[in-house]
Amino acid sequence: MAVIAAENLSKSYGMKTCFHSIAFTVNETDRIGIVGINGTGKSTLLKILAGIEVPDEGGLVMAKRTRVEYLSQTPEFDENATVLEQVFKGDSSDLRLLRAYEEAVESAQENPQDAKAQERLYRLTEEMTAGDAWELESQAKTILNHLEVHHFHQPMHTLSGGQRKRVALAGALLSPCDLLILDEPTNHMDNRTIDWLEEYLARRKGALVMVTHDRYFLDRVCNRILELDQGQCFSYEGNYEEFVAKKAERMELSNTLEQKRQNLYRRELAWMRTGAKARSTKQKARIDRFNEIKASEPKTGPGAVELSVGFTRLGKKTIVLDQVSKSFGQTRLFDPFSYTCASEDRIGIIGPNGAGKSTLLNIISGRLAPDTGNCSLGDTVKLGYFSQEATDMDPSQRSIEYIKETAEFIRTENGQLLSASQMLERFLFTGEMQYAPIGTLSGGERRRLFLLKVLMEAPNVLLLDEPTNDLDIDTLKVLENYLDDFKGIVLTVSHDRYFLDRVCNKIISFEEGTKGLSVYTGNYQDYRNYREGLGNDFETPAKTVPKDKPAPARRVREARLSYKEQLELKSLEPEIASLEGKLEQVDQDISKNQTDFLLLQELMEQKEILEETLLEKMERLEFLAAFQNALEQDKCQ
Repeated sequence: MAVIAAENLSKSYGMKTCFHSIAFTVNETDRIGIVGINGTGKSTLLKILAGIEVPDEGGLVMAKRTRVEYLSQTPEFDENATVLEQVFKGDSSDLRLLRAYEEAVESAQENPQDAKAQERLYRLTEEMTAGDAWELESQAKTILNHLEVHHFHQPMHTLSGGQRKRVALAGALLSPCDLLILDEPTNHMDNRTIDWLEEYLARRKGALVMVTHDRYFLDRVCNRILELDQGQCFSYEGNYEEFVAKKAERMELSNTLEQKRQNLYRRELAWMRTGAKARSTKQKARIDRFNEIKASEPKTGPGAVELSVGFTRLGKKTIVLDQVSKSFGQTRLFDPFSYTCASEDRIGIIGPNGAGKSTLLNIISGRLAPDTGNCSLGDTVKLGYFSQEATDMDPSQRSIEYIKETAEFIRTENGQLLSASQMLERFLFTGEMQYAPIGTLSGGERRRLFLLKVLMEAPNVLLLDEPTNDLDIDTLKVLENYLDDFKGIVLTVSHDRYFLDRVCNKIISFEEGTKGLSVYTGNYQDYRNYREGLGNDFETPAKTVPKDKPAPARRVREARLSYKEQLELKSLEPEIASLEGKLEQVDQDISKNQTDFLLLQELMEQKEILEETLLEKMERLEFLAAFQNALEQDKCQ
């Protein structure tokens, strides 16, 4: 059964068109994720569905008595309300009763001698019992606890921005509705809370429409994906993984049709140039067809974000944390922690909200001083800090002026010299957008602009604080590909599990219930496997060891590598180089044979086999090299 139907919706802001004549239906069993690059109108579409904004054209058809609940990216709050009062702001009869009951409790506590206040509390208590509203109150507190909000009577104005967003989410989840609309619900959440929200939404009855850039979240919650692309809306059945496969099929079909259109256009153009005149009906019809073919040329897409920027050489000494700790007032964030970054570390920093993850990045960047110990950087270290907030952005400043403050030109990895304007174009900023005030950009477009400014500095150490917030999935993919080729150190605070799995080779975890930090080898899934008891000997965390307690010697399985293993270790590097060369050749063949479907399928199968073999060889090399290093360390001891 359809809950709501969008009919020919169009929306523009000035010269910028978000979408044009799009149509779709939301059914009661749909859990829809909306994706698209920043600026395509995803949040605008949610607001139209929620009735907050009005489309320029088209409209909505809604089933009778349909209840809609909407969570904005920036919810509004009653600053003086308590957490529970804010949660009970909904308009259902149960929520009105709960709101009245909470107000009566507060009044009775403040005026214990007031007979009217006590009588009102008694009456509302009976109504709560009669209406079975106690379960709703218990459910509200349970949801708040899962969302890491534990002080129910704390005033809203004392909460952080992340806590406020979670209170608003609790209110949206608690309100009975037929259609739940969520705009970036996972922002400001730690990984454990996101896991709980995934399970909650997967069990919830009723339609769901949301915008999120968390790909695992889309994969595990959604059964349908809507993509906004170049003003159009495309619908895909299935979760995010199925969307990726189906979109690739659509793009392949689109490319095939476009190639046929171009071939037909070239033939008709040649005929037109012979001097064809509309003297006969047949010739006139052919001229009309030529004009239709010419007019049917697809819109030029925004392209892909390109991140081939320069790089500054990194020396032997990188980042050394020596027994650093930090407190704010009486609140201890973390105990003394030591770690030396290797030249190609990709470190994900995880932990509960408020544990001190961003504080650790600020200590490394020099913005904060540790209470104990020190953080020293090598002479060649050049930091690029992509913080949560770009505090230097002036809304009235033009985008191109903002970038030129960092550099007028940048030399790319292949030696090409690009101007600030050219780099902005590579980051999907058209000429019009480059000279528009920053204040006219969407939140995601500002984040993309800030990312460009950081990379224009040609850093060799990147500090990324929640880089996935407000960046669209396409930009995240390209950032991940850029980090693959980045020849420096990356330290990132992120709640995006997909990003951590894709990018990281180590995890620094703020351990819950303690003030200690631990270092784990592997990506986020490896970390989870270890925490769940599935890790092997080589995934054991390298915990911080105080100076007065020497680290226990690592146990090795035998005294030396066997002769066969030594030969294998010597042969693995050339074998890996050979496999990489073969992969590169297959990639070139794939690029040259995009139109030969049978050959392309064969090449893709070859590539998959080569990649699997390469992965096995690299894992074996890593194992033997680690074993040999452990043996050498034991000899030194």
